[in-house]
This record gives sequence, C-alpha cells and structure tokens, in this order.
Amino acid sequence: QVQLVESGGGLVQAGGSLRLSCVASGRTFSTDAVGWFRQAPGKEREFVAGISSAGRSTRYADSVKGRFTISRDNSKSTVYLLMNSLKPEDTAVYFCAVRLMAFESNAVPTYYDWWGQGTQVTVST
Repeated sequence: QVQLVESGGGLVQAGGSLRLSCVASGRTFSTDAVGWFRQAPGKEREFVAGISSAGRSTRYADSVKGRFTISRDNSKSTVYLLMNSLKPEDTAVYFCAVRLMAFESNAVPTYYDWWGQGTQVTVST
C-alpha cells in the first residue's frame, strides 16, 4: 500500500510563492511517475504538472507553464511543486498522485493509482 502525504499549502498573496511537497511511503518510489492535480470548489480535478519516474521528463498544464516547477528527490521519496507568481485562480486543493511502475506521467487522473489527501492553497488579491 502506498501512502502519499502533501504539505506546504497555505495562504499567500497574489504574486507570491509556495513550495508543495509530497512524501511517499510503502514502496520503491523511483519506479513511479508522479503528478500534481488541483481541484477548486465546484470544478473538476485538473492536471497541473507531472514528472517521470527518473525525473528527466516533466509536463505542465498551459495555465501554469513558466510559473510552476515540478521536481523530485528519489532518495527522499519526495516530489516538489514550486509555485511562483501565484494568481487567485490558482486557489484550490492540490493533490499528488502516483502511477505505479510507470515511466511517464500523464495528464489524465484515471491513469493514477494512489492519491494523497490534498493540501489547500489559497491566493488572495
């Protein structure tokens, strides 16, 4: 069983930055691709960023490209999401998710096998 724990969310002013962390336990993390998703009230869960199992390949939603950076440290079983130039529309619960034994990430939530509980990010004007 995989456990994912997100942290680093909070309240920030527009233009500010946050770094989210996702710590995995329960299996060999380096074989799994990881994605970050977010869900705002009344909206569907949407893809934010993804990273391959070795960390060499990344992908981003157009809405965050150039502002967010995903990275991972497999020695710590941790994936990070650095969010710069935050906007009010980035307000959502952010989730990390794992694709077991997958090299590449994917933008479709159903491709992921395990999910964290989420961390709230609120960007004020």
